[in-house]
Amino acid sequence: MRNPPAAVRTGTAELRGLAWDHPRVYAPLEELTRLDASLPDGCETVGLPLRWERMPAAESESMPVSGYADDYDIIVVAHPGLGSAVESGCLMPMDALFAPAELTSWKRRSVGASYESYRLDGRSWALPLDAATQLAALRPDLVDRSNPPRTWDEVCALAEQVPVALCLGGPHAFLTLCALSLAQGEEPMREDTGPVVSRSAGLAALDMMARLRARTPPPLRTADPSCALRAMARGTGPAYCPLVYGNAAYTWSGAYPLAFSRPPGWRPGGPAGSVLGGAGLAVSAGRGRDAGTLDAIRDHLRRLLSEPVQRELFPMTGGQPAARSAWTGRSGDRHWQDFSRDTLTTVEGAWLRPRRPGFHAFQEHASELLRDGLEAGAPHPALLDALDTWHRRGSWR
Repeated sequence: MRNPPAAVRTGTAELRGLAWDHPRVYAPLEELTRLDASLPDGCETVGLPLRWERMPAAESESMPVSGYADDYDIIVVAHPGLGSAVESGCLMPMDALFAPAELTSWKRRSVGASYESYRLDGRSWALPLDAATQLAALRPDLVDRSNPPRTWDEVCALAEQVPVALCLGGPHAFLTLCALSLAQGEEPMREDTGPVVSRSAGLAALDMMARLRARTPPPLRTADPSCALRAMARGTGPAYCPLVYGNAAYTWSGAYPLAFSRPPGWRPGGPAGSVLGGAGLAVSAGRGRDAGTLDAIRDHLRRLLSEPVQRELFPMTGGQPAARSAWTGRSGDRHWQDFSRDTLTTVEGAWLRPRRPGFHAFQEHASELLRDGLEAGAPHPALLDALDTWHRRGSWR
């Protein structure tokens, strides 16, 4: 159980926010803070200033939110950790801050399952700030962006011609297994204690992962997608990655701007397996607040989710908005328009991971098991057995 809430704070000078140390997330937030600070006295648009701090993005995927929530007012969260956060009692439900009509409006305006990803037990625990999903990334100077690989077999064929990398660091070995199962038309983890993936889909996926892992440069075999994208943009990485979390900023930054496309399917014309990511804004339940402080929190959340901020400021600062209008409408940023046009369908069809307690720990352990097994050349049926045993026991909770 968490500690009792702190005494109600009065006369708060500023709000504290915690963002991920990833430009896609922190850049728009810090730009708004900078703009606020530049306004003359009396021209403020929010009741209290909001000072953002950063945490390593990798920690956001593995560290429970309850470990740091009480130190902040507004927290950027990932939906796989939602179940554990709600169970710990460290988050304030959004219906305690906003009327149902306002929440419904945000749901209607969000892209894909972005809003739904922060709902659990019939309540919303965060609001969608940023939308991302697994995409294919390529260097247009080395791979024809008008004709990228359409199937995973074509990815293997491309790997005979140019460097190709499969990113398996952090939770991404498990997420790759899920994406490959989805590409075969099978949803992973349909039962809480059942098989993680079907036997046939799992074995086919592991065979493909082993083939492409063998083609991946050794330094990138345990890298996460962010490392691969940085290397690609510097010109020191692969020419093509079939599964990375898309980042629009790489379409215009770096020595070698990148392009993103739909991930490959298992067969021609088949579905593209993609696992939803993104970032949400949650409010800590552990910091006592007076009415004025709560009003200031509402002001900041409303502004961050407003159409002008999502549609214009986010793309211009390298963010990826969760508002669907930013993906479908005209933006002042040409690079964002190209990215959103090429990837909207994938974002809207992306698979939503479970959010039950402990899931963030499970995906980390599952990835470690898969990485170690592929490195050791373990029989693929034995790898699936170990994964299913861990899942059925619920030992990861």
